[in-house]
Amino acid sequence: MILEDKNEARIEGRNAVLEALSASMPLNKIYIKKGERHGVMQKIRELARSSGIPVVELDPKSFEHMARTRNPQGVIALSSPKEYVSVDDILETAERRREAPFVFVLNEITDPQNLGSILRTADCLGVHGVIIPKRRACGVTPAVVKVSEGAAGYVNVARVTNIASTLECLKEKGLWVVGADMDGEPYHRVDLTGPVALVIGGEDKGLGRLVREKCDLLVKLPMRGHVPSLNAAVAAAVLGYEILRQREGRHD
Repeated sequence: MILEDKNEARIEGRNAVLEALSASMPLNKIYIKKGERHGVMQKIRELARSSGIPVVELDPKSFEHMARTRNPQGVIALSSPKEYVSVDDILETAERRREAPFVFVLNEITDPQNLGSILRTADCLGVHGVIIPKRRACGVTPAVVKVSEGAAGYVNVARVTNIASTLECLKEKGLWVVGADMDGEPYHRVDLTGPVALVIGGEDKGLGRLVREKCDLLVKLPMRGHVPSLNAAVAAAVLGYEILRQREGRHD
C-alpha cells in the first residue's frame, strides 16, 4: 500500500517496495520491522544498501504504529513524488530505442485503479510514454503506484494542459492518432504498425466530442454481452496488445 502527504509518499508492502527499488525510484528512507531478514526482505536490504538509501529497523510496536495499512508486510518506504516528463521526452525515448513511437493518451481517467492498471500494462507493452491531462483526471498518486505494482516507476508520464492540442502536436510529429470508441472500425481490421498514439477515454464520457474529432481513426472492440463498454484499463490492454502483435508480426 502507498499513502501520500504533501511532500512524501509512503510505500507499504514487500513487492511494491522491491519494485520501487528496482525502478530506481527516489526513495528517502526504508523502515523495516525488526527481525525481518529473509527472502524478499533481504533483497530489499541489499538493494537499499547499494543505492545508498537508509534502512531503519523498528521494534514491532513502533512499526505497527507507523503503518497506515492492515498488512504492511514488515516494510515501509518513504519516497519523493513521481516526476513527470514532457511529451518531447516521450518521443525522444522512442527515437533512442530506434522504434516507431507508441504512446497512450488518457482523456480524463479519474479512477486510480484504472490509471495504475494502465501504467502496468504500458510497462509490459514497452510503451514509450503515457500522456494525461492536468485537470479532471487522476495523477500518479501513491495509490496509482500501488495498483501498478511498481511499474509506474518505469513508465514515462507527461501531464499536459490540453489533450486536444497535444493530439494535434503528435499528429504534426507523424503519429497516427487512434481513439477507442464504439462508433469506430473493428480494431483487428486496422493497420496499427506505424507510429501510434492510442487514445482511451474517461470512465464516464469516453473520448469526448473534441478529442474524438482530433483522432485520425476510431476503433472498437466487439461486444457480445449485455454491458455496452469495457473498463478503460481493459480496453487499453486489449488494444495495446493488438498494436504490439501487429508490430511483432510485421518483422516475422
